[in-house]
Amino acid sequence: MSAEQARETLRQYAEALLARGDYAQFFADDVEFSLIGTDQHARGRNEVEQAIRFMHETAFDARPEIKAIVVEEHAAAVEADFVGTHTADFAGEAATGRSVRIPYSVLYDLEGHKIKALRIYMPMDALLGQIRGTSRSEVASSPA
Repeated sequence: MSAEQARETLRQYAEALLARGDYAQFFADDVEFSLIGTDQHARGRNEVEQAIRFMHETAFDARPEIKAIVVEEHAAAVEADFVGTHTADFAGEAATGRSVRIPYSVLYDLEGHKIKALRIYMPMDALLGQIRGTSRSEVASSPA
């Protein structure tokens, strides 16, 4: 796949994700999802779609605000903010209705016109701090 084809695949995926449409069509059958630094992993088109929908539509009513995209022939990176409202249980925290805005990055492995893997890097301590209404430094210093 050329870098232009990879960019178009990622653009169409992002469009479908933002519209809460059928973005699973852009996943390879054996796609892998990891939320780095947590035990959140999924494999397979349906499982990965459900993991992403859980974050954007169940635990939060959220959308990515994309800041930058870098695309090569077989890989892409996105820098974004995860912006929304905490609407359901997440990491043992019941819904608070609090607003969240967390920077994060996603690295994609691309194969053909499909996403083969997604690795999400998100500061979970900051996200939990916003859910709890505490600062990031308070979360980092509090016992688990």
